[in-house]
Amino acid sequence: METQELHRGRLIDHLQLVVRDLPASKRFYTAIFKVLNVPLGGEGDDYFWADELFISTKTSDAAQGELTGRHHLAFQAADRAMVDAFYEAALKAGGKDNGAPGERAIYHPGYYGAFVLDPDGNNIEAVFHGEAKRSAPSVKVTF
Repeated sequence: METQELHRGRLIDHLQLVVRDLPASKRFYTAIFKVLNVPLGGEGDDYFWADELFISTKTSDAAQGELTGRHHLAFQAADRAMVDAFYEAALKAGGKDNGAPGERAIYHPGYYGAFVLDPDGNNIEAVFHGEAKRSAPSVKVTF
């Protein structure tokens, strides 16, 4: 197998999802972020955010009155157990099954993922790519 080198933190600055029901989305994402060990970064009356993901209502200034279309977001998991916990938490928080946890060798050997639809129909995934050595647990940016 060819060695792959992945870089995080240099392509996407942030992503915004504009949702119909902010409380339903907040319940869903808070539940999955808890098992992924990602804290909420902040919130207001018409938004909340965590790391690079910003979720808002269509009445927020940034949304300009439009809902976003269907997206696929894949979150990194530390191990297979975290993928399993993500799936269970997502279903309990209002998500719908879109692919139970399992290995998906079609992507690459060791690819273990689970898929759920969030309250707006976005395809949300947690994936563990297999044992790997990281140079750092995350990129920390301060300013």
